[in-house]
Amino acid sequence: MDKKYNPQLIEKKWQGIWEQEHTFRTDEHAPGEKYYLLVMFPYPSGRIHMGHVRNYTIGDLLARYRRLQGKNVLQPMGWDAFGMPAENAALQKGVHPADWTYDNIASMRRELKTMGLAYDWDRELATCDPDYARHEQELFLDLYEHDLVYRKLSLVNWDPEDQTVLANEQVIDGRGWRSGAPVERRELSQWFLRITRYADELLDSLDQLPGWPETVRTMQANWIGKSHGVEFSFKIEGMETTLPVYTTRPDTIMGVTFCSIAAEHPLAKEIAARNPEAAAFVRTCQQSGTSEETLERLEKKGFDTGLQAIHPLNGTKVPIFIANFVLMSYGTGAVMAVPAHDQRDFEFARAHNLPIKVVIQPRDTPPLDAASMTAAYIGPGVLVHSGAFDGLDNIAAQAAVAATFTEQGIGRSTINYRLRDWGISRQRYWGNPIPVVHCPTCGIVPVPRAALPVALPRDVDLKTPGNPLERHPTWKHTPCPRCNTPARRETDTMDTFVESSWYFLRYCAPKLQTAPLDRDRLNYWMPVDHYIGGIEHAVLHLLYARFFHKALRDIGWVSCDEPFTRLLTQGMVRKDTFRCPEHGWRYPAEVVTGAEGFACNECGAALTVGRNEKMSKSKHNVVDPNALIAGYGADTARLFMLFAAPPERDLEWSDSGIDGAWRFLNRVWRLVQDIAERTIGVQPATAMPADAELRRMRGLVHQTIARVTADIERFQFNTGIAAVMELVNAGLLFMAALGERGETTWQPETQAVMREMAETVVLLLNPYVPHLTEELWQDLGGAGQACRQSWPTADPAALVRAEVTIVVQLNGKLRARLQLPPDLSGEALQARVLADPQVVEALAGKSVRKVVVVPGRLVNIVV
Repeated sequence: MDKKYNPQLIEKKWQGIWEQEHTFRTDEHAPGEKYYLLVMFPYPSGRIHMGHVRNYTIGDLLARYRRLQGKNVLQPMGWDAFGMPAENAALQKGVHPADWTYDNIASMRRELKTMGLAYDWDRELATCDPDYARHEQELFLDLYEHDLVYRKLSLVNWDPEDQTVLANEQVIDGRGWRSGAPVERRELSQWFLRITRYADELLDSLDQLPGWPETVRTMQANWIGKSHGVEFSFKIEGMETTLPVYTTRPDTIMGVTFCSIAAEHPLAKEIAARNPEAAAFVRTCQQSGTSEETLERLEKKGFDTGLQAIHPLNGTKVPIFIANFVLMSYGTGAVMAVPAHDQRDFEFARAHNLPIKVVIQPRDTPPLDAASMTAAYIGPGVLVHSGAFDGLDNIAAQAAVAATFTEQGIGRSTINYRLRDWGISRQRYWGNPIPVVHCPTCGIVPVPRAALPVALPRDVDLKTPGNPLERHPTWKHTPCPRCNTPARRETDTMDTFVESSWYFLRYCAPKLQTAPLDRDRLNYWMPVDHYIGGIEHAVLHLLYARFFHKALRDIGWVSCDEPFTRLLTQGMVRKDTFRCPEHGWRYPAEVVTGAEGFACNECGAALTVGRNEKMSKSKHNVVDPNALIAGYGADTARLFMLFAAPPERDLEWSDSGIDGAWRFLNRVWRLVQDIAERTIGVQPATAMPADAELRRMRGLVHQTIARVTADIERFQFNTGIAAVMELVNAGLLFMAALGERGETTWQPETQAVMREMAETVVLLLNPYVPHLTEELWQDLGGAGQACRQSWPTADPAALVRAEVTIVVQLNGKLRARLQLPPDLSGEALQARVLADPQVVEALAGKSVRKVVVVPGRLVNIVV
């Protein structure tokens, strides 16, 4: 046996064996209950980063653990391969997007394999593969035939840098989610998926996902944004036209002091057509995005139309403004403005010197004074200045006002949603083409399924801004599939979130050629038992995937209602940053540590330190996983990632933590190697030994089994490692004690207990550090691979502890630790403690006033 732990040799060896023997190939006919474990697939950027290492290690631990439990585990890997970075790389590096993407896939595949991940690589897929694109186009046609796809002229978020449309979910703080450029509004013909048709089901079925984090379910519920309100109309003075509005706060109806309309509202367009100033203001509004988050952050601006709306209940006239913070896509595109009780209206009213009328007073506090208010009051209270509704609680008033509108025939109760249909059109090249043709005679014509896939042309001009497919001289020209006259292909490609909305289904039969999906295999594998990914996908990928799955269910492809039973959202990896006022961000090697803090190694200036910031290349605080694996091995990297923090929390990088993980693996190596040499041919213990010390050791082994099992089940991987560390340290101390007593040759009972300890340590650590444990299992003479064994189970007899440690305190201060039977009553425990020689000596000359007993744990003597 090799006495020195050499991870580079061991890891290369076992990765080769796993690949050669197809250890992790999955078969639907294999024994055991199915378990589908999936980590969100990556974009092939070219290199893995520490976020990947953490993410995939967490998933791999769970997959290996379930496999040891006897489950038939599916853990596949693939690539979310379409997207704009490939086009950007084509411009910067002069390579074709396809070549750049496939080169990156090859590179990242090699890197992931060095981590020892138990993937079924036979199921690997890339969303840019022609097969995947063809089957996705088939699914698009299925949705189109079931009226779940449509095209319309729509106001969209336009990313001027990426020259493409973004969904609302892809606009973050008013900027494109990928480019970071300020988003603008444009009106374009776009393709949409009818996600709003599923709004109620998407919302209601969140209650059927107890395995999802509450934060994610709340985020989705808020994004769907179901609201109950009232829809009614203001008359407009001097016009036959009325102004329909929708409000969720009918209780504030008597506090209306103006009305606001969106820049795209028909009334605003009518005014802009004859008023140049109004037209200029509308153009200004179109320079911002269409998401609510974007509009929320805008400085509240407006244009006074000169029109007056007439209050439907009291006849008061209020001005109508075109406002930059009103969305045409929500409600009716017009808002009754109540500045005393809505913050956006409040800010607008203050900016334009408009009246503020308080109509809800909070209970048990001084009355609100409009003149002195610094913010809108949006809490509960009692109606005032509201005529017949005065004195009503505001919740009761909502129903009363709605009833009044209904009785008078001027309005109705209704339900609205924040969720909008999913715009999937993207004006880019590197995406999946939308399989339709525009014919001057026949209109929109789906491409026949036999003609799929609609493949991307390779000869495209990516240097000129705009859609390369629209500019292509020949690709878009094609005969109409219906009448055979000249027609034009759709030049928009699909949003890349379409690809990630069904890839988990394709993994069930990734090589199937005759159809996108295999219903029998879907019925076996789906839903995904455990899905792992970042919380940043809560209202993007996760919401889209749920909708897409439900739509495919209704078409007949899948039978389950939800795609993912359990969801784990892992935290980020963070590391300190250092910034020099002269030289900018500094790498750790460029930092000098002194008595007064950190300084730049070039100019000596004091550095600004950012504690535990997200790893970023731009901030020079990334750690290269490949260098780490080359230096310490993949198992050390895996162990650190799993030990440093619970998976749902952010992980703070620590070089000393890496060293600690490395030292522990060396201790494991020494322990198991020494035991293996002394227990050749020995069977592990199956019963409690007679010797008290050996009983204690075997009890610790089975306590550790129980602890690690419970910790993995509740995703406390770090405490599971800590339990094994305690066992390893106890084993090394016990062996040292045996050596000090001169027991160079172990007794059979000792051999059996220590053999059981070694095998247990190896199997408990196998999901964490698979390479090291496979090698040690082989050195122990174990049959087959360690990952094909059974997860250890705790022996109930070994968990019964003959003695427990009782902490003895005097006036709250520790005085002794006694080993006593665990089942002593309170009185018996008190008697045994007071009779102990150590305690008798500590009590000499003192008077006992009180004894506090916690059975099985503690006795505190008050003197």
